[in-house]
Amino acid sequence: MTTLQSITLAALLATSCMSFAASPALTLGREANWLVIRGAQIPAGEIRINYLEAYCRAGSTEADWVKHTVIQHTSELVSLSADKQTLRLRDRLADGLTVEHTITARDDEVEFRLVAHNPAARRSEAHWAQPCVRLGAFTGFNPDFSQGDVDDYLPKCFIFLDGRLTRMPTRDWATQARFTPGQVWCPRHVPRTDVNPRPLSKLVPSNGLIGCFSSDEKFIFATAWEPYQELFQGIARCLHSDFRLGGLRAGETRHIRGKIYIVPNNVAMLEKRYEKDFPGQTIQPQP
Repeated sequence: MTTLQSITLAALLATSCMSFAASPALTLGREANWLVIRGAQIPAGEIRINYLEAYCRAGSTEADWVKHTVIQHTSELVSLSADKQTLRLRDRLADGLTVEHTITARDDEVEFRLVAHNPAARRSEAHWAQPCVRLGAFTGFNPDFSQGDVDDYLPKCFIFLDGRLTRMPTRDWATQARFTPGQVWCPRHVPRTDVNPRPLSKLVPSNGLIGCFSSDEKFIFATAWEPYQELFQGIARCLHSDFRLGGLRAGETRHIRGKIYIVPNNVAMLEKRYEKDFPGQTIQPQP
């Protein structure tokens, strides 16, 4: 590459970054049980999240989803700031657990700060929970998951295996489970008996980041939580990084955090940012 070509490329990259940085900040909305992220830089204009889809008991991999796993809860909108960048929710679970959510939108990310507290006299049964992010429109497919092949968006989706971004369907794609289709990846620190009852991959993810590319491949959506329970690809053209509660003891309080990134397609930069935000989640690839 000549010096002139290098200068031109650098100028184009700088212009692209400046244009993205100049985009209006993301905003938040609440519609029934939907958390809605909106922004001019989002393909299709918005991303909708079933937030939260469910709070779940342990022993869920082989259990009946309705009769055993799901703990009933209610969700209350506490406040939404005038600029629509800070949203607060309060969840109350049937077993007494309360979860306070502070959700903050910025230029290219949404941050989640949760405080779970068990005021009851006995241990909470809530071991994990599901934010279900719908990504049909973002990836260029029908947002109505009742239409078409629900796996059509898979080649846009990724996790990290052996330290590298790996598009779906990954190798050794599991197909057998209590419910199909879908795919679950269980990290080493979580019992394989405590995840979603969809096909469970034998592969262990290298980190807690899961995401997808936009329809034109110009943007990446990615999400991570700490602590996390599982990574999951579901039937609603959705992706999950489901967070871990672990069953709080009587009187116990626990802090959970998460992030959504909506950034230009630069995988190396995304990895560096994720590793800074969630140090210690990445495991070293096997030799």
